[in-house]
Amino acid sequence: MSDVLDQSDIDALLSAVDDTEVEEQRSSTPIFSRHRKDLENVEVRDYDFKRPERVSKDQMLALQTLHEAFARSYGASLSGFLRTIVEVKVASCEQMTYSEFIAGLPNPTSFNLLEAEPLEGQICLEISPLIIYPIIDRLLGGTNTELFIPQRPLTMIENRLIHKILDRAVEGLREAWESIRQLSFSVTGGESNPQLVQIVPPNEVAIVIGFEIKMANRAGTMNLCIPYAVIEPLMEDLAAQSWFSSARMKGSPEFSNRLESKLRGASLEVSGTLARTSISLQDLLNIEVGDLIATDTPAADPVTIEVEDEPKLLAHIGQYRGKRALRVISPIDANRMRTLRP
Repeated sequence: MSDVLDQSDIDALLSAVDDTEVEEQRSSTPIFSRHRKDLENVEVRDYDFKRPERVSKDQMLALQTLHEAFARSYGASLSGFLRTIVEVKVASCEQMTYSEFIAGLPNPTSFNLLEAEPLEGQICLEISPLIIYPIIDRLLGGTNTELFIPQRPLTMIENRLIHKILDRAVEGLREAWESIRQLSFSVTGGESNPQLVQIVPPNEVAIVIGFEIKMANRAGTMNLCIPYAVIEPLMEDLAAQSWFSSARMKGSPEFSNRLESKLRGASLEVSGTLARTSISLQDLLNIEVGDLIATDTPAADPVTIEVEDEPKLLAHIGQYRGKRALRVISPIDANRMRTLRP
């Protein structure tokens, strides 16, 4: 019967509980901060030490926007190099621990290490074998119709071929990051087994941008892993107010000079139209080698030079160093340009 409480014990316990509740209500836990002075409107949230979110949503959105520009540039570069349409787009942009990133990669794969000077540390660029081998097959003249994806590391010859793809990737990254900071990207190494590469501690936070690459009837993924320790010096520059204020930069001389330098290297198709005429479909079907097509344009009249199918200049036809040539006479004004259209 010693475990049975009498009325005095029950009253003592109840009074102790009441005193504790009053004490808890009266005491307030101070929230310390280096910059915040107003403690009344502080939002308190749970913090997961296993998966800390060290990058804000605005900064993640800025990173996604930046690498969407990289995806478009990289897709255009691959299309010109492989002589086929290659589509690259951002599939995901999230932050996770380095161990979670490594655990989600296949083995073997094309796991490449990059450096971005003057930043310290290394960046990972992983390309799935599902798209690596179709690219290699395309470079060697294949059609990818019945391509078998082997489960083995890349050979030395295959690695040399993939380096041409990586060189275009690092160039695209350099151009995409120019708006934030001048970085010099370079490939420093590669491995087929991601588990053997540990550039940061397993619980270190990393930003992982996932890309989807499509080429003809083949598709695969590419992942860019940027450890937070590497990108930390640039986090202030990735603030939303500085990233999305590019519209205000359009009038600045720096923006104009950068845009002009990029446009100067663009290639344009130039053609000279000797004359224009019309024939019937029957005449077109019966035309043979050696037939003459008569036009209303005199031979002495100037030739119209078109840039991307737009009449721009007038010229005389001639010969230069054994080749056909056009000597520019004058530009075409806007009114004449409209009259020259068929």
